[in-house]
Amino acid sequence: MKTSQNQKIEIAFPKGIELYIKREDLLHPVISGNKFRKLKYNLEEAKQLGFKKLLTFGGAFSNHIVAMAGAGAAFGFETIGVIRGEELINKIHENPSLQFAQQSGMQFHFIDRTSYRNKTDINFIENLRNLFGDFYLVPEGGTNDLAIKGCEEILTKEDVEQFNYICCAMGTGGTISGIINSSSEMQEIIGFSSLKGDFLSDVIRNFVQKKNWNVNCEYHFGGYGKVSDELISFLNFFYMETKIPLDPVYTGKMMFGIFDLIEKGCFPPNSKILAIHTGGLQGVAGMNDMLQKKNKETIHYND
Repeated sequence: MKTSQNQKIEIAFPKGIELYIKREDLLHPVISGNKFRKLKYNLEEAKQLGFKKLLTFGGAFSNHIVAMAGAGAAFGFETIGVIRGEELINKIHENPSLQFAQQSGMQFHFIDRTSYRNKTDINFIENLRNLFGDFYLVPEGGTNDLAIKGCEEILTKEDVEQFNYICCAMGTGGTISGIINSSSEMQEIIGFSSLKGDFLSDVIRNFVQKKNWNVNCEYHFGGYGKVSDELISFLNFFYMETKIPLDPVYTGKMMFGIFDLIEKGCFPPNSKILAIHTGGLQGVAGMNDMLQKKNKETIHYND
């Protein structure tokens, strides 16, 4: 089992509050962060069951699609990505994430957004089997029981003993579910949703029994993949101060939220907070391309 290092954020916070970040992004150059955790036992299962193909779902800049393609190349699986948005079929060359996945051997199947909503429908999945042959199915975002098992390994015994608060970005609810399961009842687990609405709370309840968690929906910046000038400026400030890159879709929004909540006095004095860096840095290039086209400030991690 791989573990990652906790790095203290050397910024003077009020009331003796200390903030650390768990560098899950450094676990693997491609299958990084929570994707490493989510895929670990799924890949073992697929191999044990004799599958040669993996199929999954994702959007244009999906961290999960990139990780699946990388995992397939590394461990000898064919990979199929069902991609949301038919308009992307002729724009692969404009998309760094899809380019990498294709170069890693992933076969794409582009579908319209209406059809994509049927991704969990039995008949829809059966049609995909008729099209591609038998495959091991990994759901969108990678969240299933085996993914939760992998994410339960994020926290160490020392993390459980030392930190009052554990903070985690959320997309499908799988990572935080594993963290909740391995946490202490004395800890508070805070999920920062990158999506509008609080429906992820219902997803989490399917995987956990503990009550020591809550979902913060105040820092989505307009929804999945949406950013603001304020968020981009914060990412650049945070990197300048810490030399730690954050992604704009998940971890950047979480860290912005943590800083804001500290400033508003939402954490008690002398709190020790651990933020989970879930990776996702491959998406920075695509976000910068979009920002440049809009003549906006970009994310500067190479300056």
